[in-house]
Amino acid sequence: MEIIFYSLFFVLGTIFGSFYNVVGLRIPKQQFFKSDRSYCPSCQKQLNWYELIPIFSYLFQRGKCRGCGQSIRKIYPLMEALTGLSFALSYWRFGLTIELILALLVASLAVIIIVTDQTYYLIPNKILLFFLPLFSIGRIVVPLTPWWSSLLGATIGFGLLFLIIIASKGGMGAGDMKYFALLGIVFGYPYIFLVFFLSTLYGAFVNLLLLMLKKVSRKSKVPFGPYISLAALTVLFFGEQIVNGYLTLFF
Repeated sequence: MEIIFYSLFFVLGTIFGSFYNVVGLRIPKQQFFKSDRSYCPSCQKQLNWYELIPIFSYLFQRGKCRGCGQSIRKIYPLMEALTGLSFALSYWRFGLTIELILALLVASLAVIIIVTDQTYYLIPNKILLFFLPLFSIGRIVVPLTPWWSSLLGATIGFGLLFLIIIASKGGMGAGDMKYFALLGIVFGYPYIFLVFFLSTLYGAFVNLLLLMLKKVSRKSKVPFGPYISLAALTVLFFGEQIVNGYLTLFF
């Protein structure tokens, strides 16, 4: 029976992931309400229903548009798969509880931010403001212990990134700062520190790897939002195990 729920949440996640790709690509360009049909960004051909099946359409079309033959960006199937996996893990971690809804919201925001920041180097205020009341209401309905942990987490998330922006003289964007503050509401104190640690760890590792492969240079502009998102998902699903493992190892 459990495998059915995991499958359902994965499929549901891929469907939402396809939608989040559209949101992430159109919102920064103010195009979200200009067209109600998906289209190829290269030739503007409107896509048929069988070209919109998450993951499978990309595989069946061998990663190319049926109209113009241009390669389809890999971010489409990757984000669909990531959302599907995140939704399935949300069910695994929280079951059919109210906390599950909050977890699905976190996963949704994380995927959208990956798309926007990776594509445009931007974390739009519109998206953060949309999720702000949802996260706030979620933490009122399912509060952390103690209740002020969310407020402290938001303050720490905002403050940490604010200090880094000042110290680096703009080396990090204000969008990252507001994103961290929003995540602080969900994770609270002390888990927002773990999100910060993992995001810097992921960022350092991937950027070092890209430098070694000569895919980027030291002067290349690198978005930090995707690493924050991956760290948030890691803490969402495995944060408690990571903290307990650390405490067991050293204490």
